[in-house]
Amino acid sequence: MTTRRIRGAAAVVAMAGAVTACSAPGNGGADGGEAAESVVIGVSTEPDTLSPLLGYGKDGNSKIFDGLLARNADLSLKPALAKALPEITDGGRTYTYTLRDGVKFSDGEPLTADDVVFTYRTVLDDRTNNTAKSELDAIKEVKADGDDKVVFTLDYPYAAFAARTVLPVVPEHIAGQQDPNTGAFNTEPVGTGPYVLTGWSKGEKLTFKANPGYWGGAPKVKKLTMAVIADDDVRATRLRSGDLDGATLPPNLAATFKNDDGKKTHRATSYDFRAVSLPTGNPVTGDTAIRRALDLAVDREAMVDKILDGAGRPAYGPLPVDDDWFAKDVERSQDLAEAGRLLDDAGWKPATGGVRAKDGRPARFTLYYPSGDKVRQDHALAYASDAKKAGIDVKVESATWEVIEPRMKHDAVLAGFGSTGDPDFGLYTLLHSSLAGDGFNNMALYDNPAVDKALDTGRRSQDPKAREAAYDDLQRALVENPGYTFLTHIDHLYVLDDRWKDLTTQTEPHEHGFASGPWWNIEDWQPKA
Repeated sequence: MTTRRIRGAAAVVAMAGAVTACSAPGNGGADGGEAAESVVIGVSTEPDTLSPLLGYGKDGNSKIFDGLLARNADLSLKPALAKALPEITDGGRTYTYTLRDGVKFSDGEPLTADDVVFTYRTVLDDRTNNTAKSELDAIKEVKADGDDKVVFTLDYPYAAFAARTVLPVVPEHIAGQQDPNTGAFNTEPVGTGPYVLTGWSKGEKLTFKANPGYWGGAPKVKKLTMAVIADDDVRATRLRSGDLDGATLPPNLAATFKNDDGKKTHRATSYDFRAVSLPTGNPVTGDTAIRRALDLAVDREAMVDKILDGAGRPAYGPLPVDDDWFAKDVERSQDLAEAGRLLDDAGWKPATGGVRAKDGRPARFTLYYPSGDKVRQDHALAYASDAKKAGIDVKVESATWEVIEPRMKHDAVLAGFGSTGDPDFGLYTLLHSSLAGDGFNNMALYDNPAVDKALDTGRRSQDPKAREAAYDDLQRALVENPGYTFLTHIDHLYVLDDRWKDLTTQTEPHEHGFASGPWWNIEDWQPKA
C-alpha cells in the first residue's frame, strides 16, 4: 500500500508540464534495434523508498537488486545470487545457500555472504522501519559460512521460506554506514541488478541505465524511464501521443487501444483484490450482522462486468477463485433477502429514509477511496448502491492517503491487497490479530481466534494437507465473520508498443506497474528484427 500514497492533483499538474522530460520512443521499422534501446513506461505510482531494508522489492522483480532466488514467468523459483536452490536440512529448519561466483555490485565491489547476512539482520532489527519484517519472523539466526555460503536457521519449519529469499540483497559497505531509516541509500541505491538508478525526480520520473557488468548479461534495453503519472487519462493520452512506449491502464482506457496496430495489450491475472475494510472499532462496521449483510448484498459479478469490463473475477475472499488454495465452497451470490433476515434478527430494523437502525443508531458509515483512482471510485459507488438495497447507508468520499491513513482505524476504506507465492504471504499480514492497526497491516483491526489459529497452522506446518485444511478453515471463517467485504480480483492491463519479441506477464501481486507488467523481465527483452 505504501507505493500508492499518490501525491494527488499536484503530481498530475507536474506531469502535465513534464511531457518533454522523457525522451520520446523510437518508431521501430528499420531502426527497430536502436529504437528498442530506450523504453519509457507510464506508471501510476512510485515507491516511497528504493531500499530493500525498508521493504522495496521484497516480492522480487526489482531492476536494481537481486535476491538469493528469483521467479520464472510461472512464479516457480530459480537461482539468482545463489548458484542453486537452497539445501534444506534439519527437518526444514536449516536453509543453506551457496552464492554465485563473480557477482559484483554496480560500484564494482564483490558480493559476499556478509552482505546477505547484513541485509536480513537489518530488516529484522526492531530499529528498522520495515513493516514487512513479520514475514521473516521464522528466522532464528542468519550467518555466513565463509565468503560464499549463507546459513539460515529457523525457529520452526516454514514451508514457504525459500520464496521469502527473493528479498533483494544490499551492499553492507554502503548501507551499513548509514541509518537504514533515513540514509541516502533510500534514494541512491547500489545493487547487483540489471539496471542502475541514474535519477529520481519525485512525483515525475525515475531513470535507469543498463548495468554493463550485470552477472546475467548486459540488457538490450540500455535506458529505462518510469514516468510517474497519477491520472489514468493523462497516462493514456501520453501513450497515444507517442510520449510513452507503454503504460499500465484501467480496462476502459486499455480498450481504446484495441484497434491500434502498433500497440499490443498484455493482460496479467493477479492476486490483487479490491475490498472494503470494516473496522472493528466502528459501532456499525464492527457489528458482525452488518458485515455479513454487506457480504450478501454486493453483486460481485456486476462489478466485474461493468467496472472491470470483464477483466477480473469475483472475489469471495483474499484468494482468487482459480488459485489452488481457494476453498471452492465459499463462492456465494448476491442474496438481499438473506441480508435483510440477518439484519432483522440482529435488531437492525427498517427506519426512516429506508436506512435501518438499532437502538437509535442508523446503519450508516463513511467509505473512503483514494483520490484519482477511478476503478476504486467505481467499486465504492457500486458498493454503496448495493448496500442501500439492504438498508445500509454508505457515504462515499475521496481523499488523499495522507487524509485516509489517520482515519482507517475507524472508517471504511476501499482497499487493495494481494501477494503471490504462498497463501501465508498475503493472508497473515491482512488478518492476524497481532498486526492489528500496524500501518496497512490488518487495517480493519480484525480479531478472530479461529482465523489466527488457521494462519499460525498454515505458517508453521510442513504438511501440505494440514496447510490446505487450515486455509480452507480460514476462508470459511471469513464468510461467518468478514473483516472485509471482498469485491473483485483485478486483471492488470498494460498497453505497449509492439516492438519486442515474445513478451510475457506473470500472475501479479497487488503492487503492479512499476516492477511488474510485461517489463517484469525487461533485462531479457529482444527487439523484433
